[in-house]
Amino acid sequence: LDRLMREQAPEIGIVSVAYGANGEVGLMAVEAGLHVLLETPIAHKLSEADAIIAAAAQRGLKIEVAEQFHRRPLEQIKLALIATGLFGRVHTSFNDFAGHGYHGVSVMRSYLGFDTRPVQVTGAVRDYPLAAHWSRLAGTRGERTETQEHGIVDFAGGQLGIFHWTSVGYDSATRWWRSSRFLAERGMGITVGVGLEVQERLSLLAPGGEAPYFITLERRWERVDGGALVAMVAHTGDAAQPIVVWENPFRPAVQGHGRQWHDDEIGVAGCLLSLVEAVRGGGEPSYGAQQARLDQELVLALRMSSAAGGAPVKLPLDPAAQTL
Repeated sequence: LDRLMREQAPEIGIVSVAYGANGEVGLMAVEAGLHVLLETPIAHKLSEADAIIAAAAQRGLKIEVAEQFHRRPLEQIKLALIATGLFGRVHTSFNDFAGHGYHGVSVMRSYLGFDTRPVQVTGAVRDYPLAAHWSRLAGTRGERTETQEHGIVDFAGGQLGIFHWTSVGYDSATRWWRSSRFLAERGMGITVGVGLEVQERLSLLAPGGEAPYFITLERRWERVDGGALVAMVAHTGDAAQPIVVWENPFRPAVQGHGRQWHDDEIGVAGCLLSLVEAVRGGGEPSYGAQQARLDQELVLALRMSSAAGGAPVKLPLDPAAQTL
């Protein structure tokens, strides 16, 4: 790392290492003087995350963390709709197996607002046997088990976050549902479907207040028959705000000549862009180190609660007391 800094003088570094090494390597990169995009989680130990954050602050460096789930186009248009106020206050949000750990927590929190402060976590972690079947990731067939994680997060404003995950959620035919939900003052949203063949069902109160009115989501491509994604467009049916748009920041500069990116690639690119814009403009990354630390803290609190027989765990946690 010293040689790299001496010979190449980079400004930005990307840390992509094994889970257990995130904290150590991330701190090394920051102490070397790099603005960094860190892999998730920012660190396993909260004390390591705090050391990274402190080192960056001392050096005036920017930290972004590669949390791409809420940056995917479908999530971005939902967040844009919530930001308009059409749904009113979001009371409860759910991660229904949309992602594990910090990924699922970040999606759950995004609907409530990343500035909404969690105060307590209650969790349950259980191991269960499964019928013998094929593992997509391992490429093997045989007996399998799963670890289910379930949690309730209480927020300072009275809102609730509900978290569900299973350890086989990415590669088992027994667990095909991946969704996120929110229940709001004037409507709700839910992901429905199997695997990647999903739809977002978003509804507001219909005029007259007696039925749901469903929002139409449109993927706007370069051409009617396809091409690169230009924008996500929500046709709301609301007279005051009939159309809400999220523009793909990586849409093609020249019409008809764009690369067709997968939604997750757009999300990952958004992480990189967030850091680059913060370094160039002097602002803060859109997600950042503190949010990443909080998502990891909530996962740890869920597991601590389960280990304590389901007793609620108050936040914030004491980093010095972390045992898991």
